[in-house]
Amino acid sequence: MVRRFSVNFASLSIFVDIFTIFATLWVSVAIRPFLDEYLPVKPVPDAFDLPVVLYVAFPLVWIAIMASFSVYDGSKNLRVVDEFTSLTLSSMLAGIALAGILYLTYRDVSRAMFVIFGLMTYLVLLSWRIIARPIYRQRNQAAERVRHVLIVGAGLVGMEVAKRLRLHEWQEHGLKWVGFLDDDPQKQSSPGEDVLGPVSAARQVVKEKHVDDVIVALPLRAYARVNELAETLRDLPVRTWIVPDYFQFTLHQARIADFAGVPMLDLRAPALNEYQRLVKRLFDVLVTALLLIPALPLMGILALLIWIFNGRPILFKQKRAGENGRLFNVYKFRTMLPNQGTKTDAQGNIVHKWRDDPRITPLGRFLRRFSLDELPQFFNILGGSMSLVGPRPELPELVEKYQPWQRERFAIPQGLTGWWQIHGRSDKPMHLHTEDDLYYVQNYSFWLDIQILIQTFWIVLRGKGAY
Repeated sequence: MVRRFSVNFASLSIFVDIFTIFATLWVSVAIRPFLDEYLPVKPVPDAFDLPVVLYVAFPLVWIAIMASFSVYDGSKNLRVVDEFTSLTLSSMLAGIALAGILYLTYRDVSRAMFVIFGLMTYLVLLSWRIIARPIYRQRNQAAERVRHVLIVGAGLVGMEVAKRLRLHEWQEHGLKWVGFLDDDPQKQSSPGEDVLGPVSAARQVVKEKHVDDVIVALPLRAYARVNELAETLRDLPVRTWIVPDYFQFTLHQARIADFAGVPMLDLRAPALNEYQRLVKRLFDVLVTALLLIPALPLMGILALLIWIFNGRPILFKQKRAGENGRLFNVYKFRTMLPNQGTKTDAQGNIVHKWRDDPRITPLGRFLRRFSLDELPQFFNILGGSMSLVGPRPELPELVEKYQPWQRERFAIPQGLTGWWQIHGRSDKPMHLHTEDDLYYVQNYSFWLDIQILIQTFWIVLRGKGAY
């Protein structure tokens, strides 16, 4: 299993966080009396103090909630965006939980002090992780803590595994690519495939390449080789992982369910039940309505700037395929010069975005950098044709080329942001992102939507893949 940090570092993190929460609480209490002159708050005595029990309860509750969000799990939060999202979610919930504790116990505690404590604690917890992350990575690289990975199977499943490993920047996390093993002679002779030999050469390759992890990514028809491979590697110091071949199935979501007392894999579980659909829609309407309060004045300013510098039209309208393939008009602020042509890649696929695109106006480049061109889609969300989170609405001409399994991405409402956007944005062309959309469909939950929205905030700030 890929781990960004060790158990020792996780233990150290817990102690640092406990000290941080205790210290920020003490500082908040100490500075609270001095805020009376600067803030419209109720005065407190100079000898303002806090019950001792809260100095114990606050760190314990905060740490427990962070642990429940896997902040200290070295196998998760591999990307900086994932870590900051987990920290943000857990801090928000910790603040709510601690406010509830105060409401039920010590109601006379200064609210201003509590707000200062919450904000200060979150910022310090975030800041020391920002500093520690590159230091820990450099320390691991200097110590040459590298695990060599071999993938058995260079087909669809194996290539997908390799792609997802690269997505997690595996060299940064101490993983080194070794190559594939595959019995297909054409793949063995094809340049650039990184196929080192047949599956029967696994033992030899493991020894020669000092492999630490073997990932078996064979199609179902070749699963008879799994037992043979496991027996071959049994006495070698390697960890063996098996990736189920789900890509051939047309499914919304696979779940383990009890069927007459027997655990079975349900390959056609509904993507959203009625309760989830209701919660998702209510969440979309409420959050979008709140976001429109600051967004409407900003949209007015942006529309004026586009009109002044780029002329009309201000909005760009395009047909997209929504839930169940239903076509609708998606709206954006115009970021390109009008009547421009298209570009294709080596396979003949239309490339809708690329770096240094000459069709994009200077103002449009700024809007895309911070995803401000997407703001008009709030009205798509209010109208019900889109959701805040979901698979990205696809172009109809691309949908026509879909294979049957790819159409499962339309099983739920299409979204303003989603799993694909936080894992590559424009760096992953639309005709290649279907697997990411299916992951969201298969793993939907309300909390996943919250996680994606927070990660979107960090992704937008970083500007990665925005062009």
